[in-house]
Amino acid sequence: MEKFVIQGGKPLNGIIEARGAKNAAFPILAATLLTSESCVIDNLPLIEDIFRFIELLKSIGAEVSWLGERTVEIRAKNIDPTGIKKCTMSKLRGSVLLYGPLLSRFGKIEFPQPGGCLIGARPIDTHIDAFMQMGAKCIIGQELCAFELKPKRKVHTEIILNEFSVTGTENVLLLASLLPEKTVIKIADQDYQVQELCRFLKKMGVIIKGEGTHTITVKGKRKLTGAKHCLMYDPIEAGTLIIAAAASRGTVVVKNAELSFLSLPLKKLRDSGVPLEVIGKNSLKVKPWKSLKIGKIQSFIYPGIPSDLQSIFGILATQANGLTLMHDPLYEGRLKYLEELAKMGAKIIFADPHRAIIEGPVELHGTDLRTLDLRGGASFIIAGLIAKGKTVIDNIYQIDRGYEKIEERLCKLGADIKRIKD
Repeated sequence: MEKFVIQGGKPLNGIIEARGAKNAAFPILAATLLTSESCVIDNLPLIEDIFRFIELLKSIGAEVSWLGERTVEIRAKNIDPTGIKKCTMSKLRGSVLLYGPLLSRFGKIEFPQPGGCLIGARPIDTHIDAFMQMGAKCIIGQELCAFELKPKRKVHTEIILNEFSVTGTENVLLLASLLPEKTVIKIADQDYQVQELCRFLKKMGVIIKGEGTHTITVKGKRKLTGAKHCLMYDPIEAGTLIIAAAASRGTVVVKNAELSFLSLPLKKLRDSGVPLEVIGKNSLKVKPWKSLKIGKIQSFIYPGIPSDLQSIFGILATQANGLTLMHDPLYEGRLKYLEELAKMGAKIIFADPHRAIIEGPVELHGTDLRTLDLRGGASFIIAGLIAKGKTVIDNIYQIDRGYEKIEERLCKLGADIKRIKD
């Protein structure tokens, strides 16, 4: 098992680039299963979750070739869903996005429940309800999910999602892409992953209107073509790097920042006292702050502050003046990282599973931490960077799932962080 060992107290300085968007890659890789023709995806992040997802595609017979360091060609001509690598699927939350395209293409599938981070209950009820509205028969067990599209189904033209679900919206888009009838998705999520999937599906021949809004209209085709696509950069990773720079009180330029999807997080940083300077189209310069006061961070669906950045903001809050309310109404497990942060000297009051109050500023002290989830792990790295002394982070596989060679990239900014084997 590998660990990160961090010697804190060194401000970050320099230039760093965000990589391709992990959460936008999953639905696009899944969409390649909608056609027997070749699809080429560029700018993939080289992270564990992407490697595992590609492993799943190979397990059902998709031909996968790496054309370059970050470019993959996929041809799903002769695929068999029954060959899916179940142990991998049960560990990867993004695998839920295989349901839509494979059900659309084969009419009948049986898969394990998807896995993922331990950030709270994330049932697939919204997906199941939407599939049933589209005429599917669903049988859900403790470990397996079975779906079948009825041969003489009545396809509803209006699908109303139970909640604003990113993957639920994506799965309906994927299922509808091979159906020639018009499908209207209401209560659709409008975040970057959904918009990016719509761009790719359009290239394959699907007619889509309303992406970026809460009502999306889809008119699929029985046969879709292959497509080439360059994946957008990851706004969550960019946000993580920006807040890391702010917490360390260094001067850092973050490139490939996809600023249009970070409007509210950046406003919150500016309002809190962090000097930010936009450079060009998608680069941002973070400068040292003189005084910091946050007050409240409430995560919510786009265009709100992403839940994936809530724990990152939590580290910054330990350096802010006064009390900061952290509120994550989406996931009751998102605040678990604060239990570990308290070991470093953070002053935290837990109000309930969704709310906590952080009092600052405090000097964090290095200690041993265990990563429970991807974003919490990223927050521990930032905590270690600003803490006094040595911090050891265990279970860093969780971090590798979403951040490519993060220790090497941060070292180029002056961080003292090493990957060691236990």
